[in-house]
Amino acid sequence: MDKIIKIDGKDIKFRATARTPRLYRALTMRDLIRDFKSLTDHYQEAQENKDETGLSIEDLTIFENVAYVMARHANPDMPEKNPDDWLDSFDFFSIWEVLPQILELWRLNNIQTSKSKKK
Repeated sequence: MDKIIKIDGKDIKFRATARTPRLYRALTMRDLIRDFKSLTDHYQEAQENKDETGLSIEDLTIFENVAYVMARHANPDMPEKNPDDWLDSFDFFSIWEVLPQILELWRLNNIQTSKSKKK
């Protein structure tokens, strides 16, 4: 599933597929499912408490790596070969504008499309 997200005035294409966790693991040596669960929980807590400082450095790192992996997955020919170079390609963007869209992309990618034959 693909989604265009505007970051720093640029339209950036992101992709979430069954391959995304593998790409994330290759980059970070971490489990995307666990990291996304943690990030989602912390984001929801921050939203409920109206606390825009509610994410830890680890949460921010997870977000940056996930965003880079999804962008690279959708744009394999992009010149930035690591998350740091990719982030340097932007002047500024708000995690609070981009993170919800990435979480939604991942959620939509994980919706079960077939119905169970067993009842």
